Amino acid sequence: MKKIFYALMATVTGLVLLFSYRTSLGGGTETAAALPATTPAPASAQRATPSASPSASASASPSSAAATQTQAAPASSGLADGTYTGSAANTRYGPVQVQITVSGGVVTDVQVPVYPSENGRDQQINSRALPVLVKETLAAQSADIDMVSGATYTSDGYLTSLQSALNEAHA
Repeated sequence: MKKIFYALMATVTGLVLLFSYRTSLGGGTETAAALPATTPAPASAQRATPSASPSASASASPSSAAATQTQAAPASSGLADGTYTGSAANTRYGPVQVQITVSGGVVTDVQVPVYPSENGRDQQINSRALPVLVKETLAAQSADIDMVSGATYTSDGYLTSLQSALNEAHA
């Protein structure tokens, strides 16, 4: 009889501990502040197309000017100056798209205009993962960076889109 009582009490205690465990931090204010203020890019501006003549981009309409840029002579790294938007990489939780800015043959800025942000969990994961991925990209100057633990799908999509943008910059 004592064994049954102890087993029952252990089960009840385990259930109480299980249901009282907090799995998230709650509140969305701190995650929203950490995310970059970006909005998904329209489908027409998802792919940058380099233009060989400066007058072609200068005479383009404002909506197509974002999708074109002038291409300078490649520096020793092989990257031509300009802004390049990688193709959107579809992940299990939504598309990820990376935009890089190259100046002097060096990647000087990385933006992530499209990433999964539909729910609080996506926002929480990406507010932690995207700054790490951007920092590592700027340090490595390539797509040869580590993935972020706990953000495997976002990291995989980021690396795919980053490589696409880098390929455009090499062209």
